[in-house]
Amino acid sequence: MTDPQALRTRAAALHLHGLLAHWAEVAGQPWLAPLLDWEEQERGRRSLERRLQAARIGRFKPLCDFDWTWPKRCDRTAIEALMSLDFLKEASNAVLLGPNGVGKTTLAQNIAHQALIAGHTVLFATAGHLLGDLAALDSDTALRRRLRHYARPSLLVIDEVGYLSYSTRHADLLFELISRRYQAKSTIITTNRPFAEWHEVFPNAACVVSLIDRLVHNAEIIAIEANSYRLKEAEERSELRARRRRASRT
Repeated sequence: MTDPQALRTRAAALHLHGLLAHWAEVAGQPWLAPLLDWEEQERGRRSLERRLQAARIGRFKPLCDFDWTWPKRCDRTAIEALMSLDFLKEASNAVLLGPNGVGKTTLAQNIAHQALIAGHTVLFATAGHLLGDLAALDSDTALRRRLRHYARPSLLVIDEVGYLSYSTRHADLLFELISRRYQAKSTIITTNRPFAEWHEVFPNAACVVSLIDRLVHNAEIIAIEANSYRLKEAEERSELRARRRRASRT
């Protein structure tokens, strides 16, 4: 038999005040435990839907389909450790470093999705979108509000750092955001540029060294070396179409 006090605690956590007001009348009813189960499951489902929509992860290839044999270098154990989400408990960061098309974004999306499934709040954004969004705000009040928006999630993924160059203002805004999250919330960065080249990404910005320092402190840095997956898949599709054309002629 389910502990009545445990049921009452669950009802209180669900804020079912009408049920709690008549608790003496319903405490022994056989439908009470299933009712609480249904309410918890439905709220969990709706919460996941809301967080998935807000996270803006986009479509991605699941990790089970990731071709681990393709990269010349990729620490699979470190990626799987990130998938366990222990780094979120420590508010530590992760940096996925490698050339274009090697799966950095896919790996980050899988980690972000795993965090959502586990009940965490997540936000996924490209560096261009995030910094453009912040830099477009003229009002200090609006900027502070938007910085809180990006600082709030348990996990923030900033994708494609290094694909474009940014102004000093962009660098200062990124530094402010990372500083707000430092040792409080976890951030994943994907980048095609080693940190030694970030002065080219943010030319003339005085905060680059401090920005990198906060990012890499207690961070997992995973370097990926491989030829482009996208080029590989495009070549495979071309070869498949060619085989089909040959087969259709025979």
